[in-house]
Parts: sequence; C-alpha cells; structure tokens
Amino acid sequence: MSKELYIDSRDGNVQIALLENKVLVELHKEKQSNSFRVGDIYVGKVKKLIPGLNAAFVDIGCEKDAFLHYQDLGSRFTTFHAYTKQCLQGNVKSPSLSDVKIIDEINKHGEIKDVLSAGDLILTQISKEAISTKGPRLSGEISLVGRFCIMLPFSEDVMVSQKIKSKAERNRLRDIMLKIKPPHMGIIIRTVAKDQNLETLHADMRLLLSKWNDIVSGMRGNRFPKLVASELDKTSVVLRDMLNDTFDAIYVHKNYFNEVKNYIQHNANNQIDLLKLYKKEAPMFEYYGIARQIKSSFGRSVSLKGGVYLIIEHTEALHVIDVNSGHRVSTDKTQEDNALDVNISAAKEIARQLRLRDMGGIIIVDFIDMRRAANRKALYKCMLDEMSKDKARHTILPVNKFGLIQITRQRVRPEINIEIRETCPSCSGTGKVRPPVLIVDEIENNLQILVQKNNERYLEIQVHPFLYAYLTRHLFCLRLKWMIKYRCKIKLTAVESFQLLEYRFFSNHIGEINFNETQEEFHE
Repeated sequence: MSKELYIDSRDGNVQIALLENKVLVELHKEKQSNSFRVGDIYVGKVKKLIPGLNAAFVDIGCEKDAFLHYQDLGSRFTTFHAYTKQCLQGNVKSPSLSDVKIIDEINKHGEIKDVLSAGDLILTQISKEAISTKGPRLSGEISLVGRFCIMLPFSEDVMVSQKIKSKAERNRLRDIMLKIKPPHMGIIIRTVAKDQNLETLHADMRLLLSKWNDIVSGMRGNRFPKLVASELDKTSVVLRDMLNDTFDAIYVHKNYFNEVKNYIQHNANNQIDLLKLYKKEAPMFEYYGIARQIKSSFGRSVSLKGGVYLIIEHTEALHVIDVNSGHRVSTDKTQEDNALDVNISAAKEIARQLRLRDMGGIIIVDFIDMRRAANRKALYKCMLDEMSKDKARHTILPVNKFGLIQITRQRVRPEINIEIRETCPSCSGTGKVRPPVLIVDEIENNLQILVQKNNERYLEIQVHPFLYAYLTRHLFCLRLKWMIKYRCKIKLTAVESFQLLEYRFFSNHIGEINFNETQEEFHE
C-alpha cells in the first residue's frame, strides 16, 4: 500500500493530507489563531468548584473556563499539587525528582472539594480542545510525549505498547528503560520504539527531560494563568506520530520546507530522502488532485461507486449516517446479497469518513437491513477491520436488530467541517438577483464610461446566451443603437459557461477590463 503525505503552507496556515493508495484518508488543518492545543501545559487558577459535578472550572486564559473533573486529576495529583506549590514559592532548586517525597495517591471515589479550593494554582494539561460552546477539558495527570516514549512524572511504572506483540521485544525494551529512566519518572514505550537501540531511546529520553526542565522553570513567576509548555505544532505532531518506514514520499510546500526538514533531521534522519520540495506556483492540493477529493468527500451527501451514497447528519449530541443503495441492484443476486454488498462498500467509506472528518463522540450508522445472522456478522467484522487503521480510540458494537451499528470514537478537538457549496456569483449568497431589466442599463453605463474615459473605438462584450439573444433581437437591435450613439464598434459574444446576468468587456489593447478600477479612476 502506497502512503504519501502532503504539507501545504499558505498565508501562515498549514494543511496536511495523508493519502493511502492515492485516496485521501486524513486531513489536518492548523490556523495561526489556534492557541489552545491538546497537550499544552498550563499553570491555571481554580475559579470555582462544582460539587454537584465533582469538578472545577479553571482559568487558563481561554475565552471560556476549562473543565477539570475529579476523575481526571490522576492518582498522583496530591504529589503534583505539592510540587507545584514548592515551584511557585521558589523552593525547588533542581528539576530532578530524586529527592521529592511521593505522597499517597488520592481516593478514586473522593470529592474534589477535599483536594482543591477556589483560588488554587494547579499544573494542568489540555486533554480536549474547546468544542462548540464548551471550554477546553483538562487533566491533572501530566504526560510528556516523545517520538518513542511517553514520560509520566511522579510514576515508577514502565509499560510497553500492546501493539508490540513479541514477548522478547517487550522485555528488551522494558529492560532498557529500567536502566536509563530517572527516579520517579514513569515511561510508556510507544509502538514505533520497536527494534530501536539504546542510543536512540536514550536520546528521546533526554529530549523529554529537557522539556520537563522547561516546565519547572516556567512555573516561576507571579503572573498566572500561564502557559509553561506548548505541544508541538500540528505538522510536527503528525510527523511524530505517523512517520515510519511505510511512507513513500512527503511533499512539502516551499514556505514550510526548512522547518519540516529540520524536524526530520533531528528525529528521523534515515527518512530524509522521503522529503520532496514542491516548487510549482499552482496550489499543491489542486495540482495533485487533493482539492477535488476534498470537495467530493465533504458535505451532507457522499457518493460511492455504483450509485450507493451516504447521508451524514451532525447534531450537538451525536452523528448519524444513513446508508442508501441508490440504483445499485444486481439482477444476478438476491436482495440479501445485494444488501450485503452495499453495506460492505459503505462500511469501508464510513471508516474513511470518520478519520477524514475526525468525527468523535457517538456515531449511529443505519445500514440496509439484512436478515441473515452470518451477513450481519460479516458486516461487523468488516467494520472492525476497517476501523483498525484508525489511531483514535474507538468502540464498535455489533449490528442490532434494527440494522444499526453504534460507534464511539475519541474526540479531542472539533471535527473538520469544510463547506463545499460555493456562493452564487449572480446573487452573492442572498438568494436574490438584480432585476434583469436593469442589466442592460448597467452595460450601457459601463460602455459610456469606456468610450468617454478611455476613448475606446472597438470593444467586445461577452454575455450569457439569453442576454445575447435579447441584445441582438430585431433588425435595429440594441447593439446597433449603441454603435451609432457612441460611435464605437461593438462585438457581442455568447458564452454558455456564464451566469445569467454575467458579462465582461474586452479591449483590443488591454484585454479584459476591470470595471472596479475603471470606475474609480473615472470618478476621481
């Protein structure tokens, strides 16, 4: 399977597209205004406690206060809270945790009022971006993510990703980490660490320790809330989490090439040959056909091959996807077999849509009803196999008696929603157009301006065929009247691709005429 990454950077905004076998499966966007990212670490101020929710609202500088639930404090919160106080008071001289006293874990079934009070300053990490009317969601359990491992301050555990199946490899990685990890620092070994040597893992560990040192230094001061450590930008996060030997190429726009090159040189130098500089003036996504895929993949209705289509509806509480067979019917198969074929093709596209739009929360899929238990089981297995490619945590329930499949998918940021419908050039999105009777007066006024201001003696006017028929009707038509009145030769051309009231003027010596500029000069 071919795998390509395209990184386009224009006007300071970055768009990242992941293609598998030339099919768009993931799309990421990062805007300059996105200042509160998942993974950012803040010293926040507790604004108020909500005992009924067993939670607190915390000011981290966002427009809406962030939400922190008791269950998200983490078992080591008491130690974190005490250490944060010492840092704020200037009593911590070294970021090393070797001399830190580990306090007992908090009660799993306790209440937030027992560990926090309004006005407290706490160290927190964003676990979910602000979505809709809700502010960011926070965690009191800090984790520092590297390319090969995740560091957990005030923990002693060393865990290995479950996706590494080899027992010997799991033991080898665990033994390496037990030798090099600092005191009171837990480690989660990521899947990409498989087959990595001691030197590579140690280098990744040093980078995470450097980040922890920056956090400890950042907690000094007297102005809070305060950002003490920022997660990598979206491009670096995607490269960190996705870059592996399965990639065939990484195409990068010239505006962003050096930054991506530096990141790969420092973190995956053996893959620097995958990097390709995009130099063309045409937009990258248009040149490689990605823009066309985006237009066809977003929107309320998504068409599949053979006439099958999906209807995707979004609400505040959940997402609903309806599968429709359209005109896809095979006379050689029974109704049950046709339904299975449609559902299987729809399941593959739905798994892609969830990744592409980054849809999270509750998703209900209404498949075409099937009576055979074996067919429902085959559909469920197909859904599991297709969703196994998705890195986001998810749960899929079997097909129920109503033909529905229920999915829950991790949601940490707003879903990607791209408006594929364009504004009508005739009505400018208002739903109303100018009276056609006035368009002739408008054309004549512009004609007068060009003759009087620019002394034009030959003009071509391109119009819609309907307007062309109106201007040339009768023997003594409007075109002839204008030629006599303004002493100017006029050529009328009908253009089928024009909107009904669209028209353009062309001159022999300057080509197409921009009327906004012409009229401004005339009135001056």
